[in-house]
Amino acid sequence: MKQTHSLPLSGVRVVDFGQQIAGPAVAMILADLGATVVHIDPPAGPQWDHPANAILNRNKSCLRLDLKQASEVTRALALIEQADVVIESFRPGVMKRLGIDFGQLRAARPELVTLSLPGFASNDQLRREWKATEAVVAATSGAFTDMGFNRVLMGLNPSFSPLPLGSAYATTLAASSVVMALLARENSGRGDAIEVPIAAALMEGLSYNSIVIEGMPERYKTMREEEIERRRAANRPMDVSYEDLQEYLDPFYRTYECADGRMFYVVCPSHRHHAKRCLKALGLYEQLVADGLPDVEDLFLPIAEWSGETSIGVYPLPKKWADIISARMKNVFLTKTSTEWGRIFGEGQIPGAPHRTTQEWVNDEHTNAAGLIVEVQDPEFGLMKQPGPIAWLEECAEQMLSPRPRANVNFEQALAELTSVAQREVITRPQGAEIAPARQSGWLDGLKVLDLTNVIAGPHSTAFLGRFGAEVIKLDPVTPFYDPLIGTLFSFQTGMGKKSALVDITTPEGREVFNRLVRSVDMVVINAPERQMRPLGLDHDSLQAINPGVLFCRLDCLGGPRRGPKTDYIGYDDIIQANSGIMSRFGGPETPEEHAHLGTLDVNCGFAGGLGMAVALYHKLKTGAVSRARTSLSAITNLAQVSFAFDYQGRAPFDEASGRQALGNHPLSHFYQASDGWVYLDAGWSELDKLAAVEGLAGIEKATDLGLFLTEAFRAASADYWVKVLHEADIAAARPLSIEELREAYSRQADGRVGTDRGSYAFSVYDNHPSGHKVTQIDHYSIRPAEAPLVALTPTEQFGHSTRAILAGLGYSAEQIDDMLAARIAGEFWGREYLPS
Repeated sequence: MKQTHSLPLSGVRVVDFGQQIAGPAVAMILADLGATVVHIDPPAGPQWDHPANAILNRNKSCLRLDLKQASEVTRALALIEQADVVIESFRPGVMKRLGIDFGQLRAARPELVTLSLPGFASNDQLRREWKATEAVVAATSGAFTDMGFNRVLMGLNPSFSPLPLGSAYATTLAASSVVMALLARENSGRGDAIEVPIAAALMEGLSYNSIVIEGMPERYKTMREEEIERRRAANRPMDVSYEDLQEYLDPFYRTYECADGRMFYVVCPSHRHHAKRCLKALGLYEQLVADGLPDVEDLFLPIAEWSGETSIGVYPLPKKWADIISARMKNVFLTKTSTEWGRIFGEGQIPGAPHRTTQEWVNDEHTNAAGLIVEVQDPEFGLMKQPGPIAWLEECAEQMLSPRPRANVNFEQALAELTSVAQREVITRPQGAEIAPARQSGWLDGLKVLDLTNVIAGPHSTAFLGRFGAEVIKLDPVTPFYDPLIGTLFSFQTGMGKKSALVDITTPEGREVFNRLVRSVDMVVINAPERQMRPLGLDHDSLQAINPGVLFCRLDCLGGPRRGPKTDYIGYDDIIQANSGIMSRFGGPETPEEHAHLGTLDVNCGFAGGLGMAVALYHKLKTGAVSRARTSLSAITNLAQVSFAFDYQGRAPFDEASGRQALGNHPLSHFYQASDGWVYLDAGWSELDKLAAVEGLAGIEKATDLGLFLTEAFRAASADYWVKVLHEADIAAARPLSIEELREAYSRQADGRVGTDRGSYAFSVYDNHPSGHKVTQIDHYSIRPAEAPLVALTPTEQFGHSTRAILAGLGYSAEQIDDMLAARIAGEFWGREYLPS
């Protein structure tokens, strides 16, 4: 597409009071997209003294104000008077106590959009006043307890991860909400007051870890789950070594050693073509077929009706075949280097990637060529490699690849910058008396979306839009590419609120259905590499020929604003986890291990897709420009690793906390065992005096070994005692909770509401789920507008359930629909059972 000179948020003015990661990261994204941002720090500088501030504050003008001084508050209010958006990330009520009352500001200027990012929800009476650091939110939300089957079998609980996932999820969710509020403001003139609690954002990100489907068929149980059950039944300890654990992993979902001694991660279960391509690339397919490897044609039949005991492309494989295939794959991988296998898999369209470190990722040829990593001349660190854009529009992406370094300014300069932008703005929205009253409609009411996506990230992006009023039609093939695990089980989360149709668009009749659908919608969404766009008729010119003005969004694995050597490689969340260093950090460089939160990157990529779509909608409304929104798993890993994903001359070693034995960042930010359980202490080095005043910690300031001192001290009292006295001293601490504990405490029968009234945690129980199973899921409750209503999405319907209704809505007669169903041009289900048994 032709490159334009106007970034989509050009003219939007933001005052950013955010500290730590989430608040500044939201403002960074808005600045990357063209907004003018003034960032305000306290007099001593950022609360989080870290090189990553160079990333978070790029494209911003930065100044320091002492909001405890009335004159400085007056200056802050003068800046806000020129702003469209104000962002803060303190505990609830702090800004108001400092003299900046968002409620009063919006009463005077209803066009203002305010965003608050507290650690815990403002209506969480138990936790709202806690010092909610990244680790405290993670510990309280089950992120360090529910770390997957590997850690259960190895007997590691709690586990620690340094990834700031809570802030990463909150960042994309909050940035999306700001853009959608600005979009709605163009029609009503009215802004909104938005809260995004980081704990709620983290829970939505961990949605696959928290879902419970009662009566799940045995066919979906992995070898790891079976071993856990065996050990529990026999009262055996969970003490499996890392080496032995590998033999409980599916051959198409595990790590292999290569000829260079480095590791390669294969992720191609659940897809018949990918698994077959993998075996053919390894020279094993014909051999395994000759040995009797079954190939069941219809994986959506109940397993009792299969013609064989298993099949290529089904997950999980039974242990017999898993062992046979794994043993042969291990031998073949030893014949080439990890780099050679990376090229073979990438060019062969097989999901797999070599394990690499974050340092290698940041300096990789592809990430730098593709604009996933950019260079910024920072005033403190010099030439610095930083993450590229999180989401972008194709026609103006090039402009986002040369960010302006953070600039220190004084108050007069900051005010002049905001005022200058305000004076140039051509206002088209209602103003003054024309501003609408508090709205009764959702931010995206009336938006129609055609969803062509699959697996997790893509479908999450469109389901995300549904909670704000968008109508989503999910179009899938009559014959599924994936087995029921990915094809159906994952859709319990991603298909909510959608209408599902099955159509074979490779036939002339099916293509006409597709064309009619494109004409009926405002946005088309797919997750696929660029090379597939023209053959599918999804390139810009083809889509505009069908429906001039229709918008388009694409998510993929390794894509960036520019093309790079791996742009067309395919893959999943785990591929980028392996390639970007997440697995090497989580498991340790020599024994890499999957970061156990299913959807670690996928779910957030979906939220980033929602951000891209919101930006495209806003840009079109403001300028008439028809855009193609983009994001990728690779872009999102940079946000998940914003604390590490940078490099510059003289950078400290890439030696952040890693490995299975890591229980924290340093002795003051660490898990300690109390007399009856664990406590996470998350103090800063400047808080030793405060710690010394806590009963039981006297003398800590004189300790020569802080870790040993705290280990012995914490054992002397209960976890509840330590949390209580540390909170009284305003020191961050938490007892780790499991997601099971949270479900038990915060679940209710589904009531048609999104749970924003229930504090930081809210689950809904669907006794009458369309699948026939009782299902418990986290609510879609992290984005909380004060005025715009939210939609409680309906449970996922069976694939093809709405085929007849959708075809009829496109003008097809009942007779024509019957003919298409009979000819398998259209379908009403993938199998007789919603979730095949």
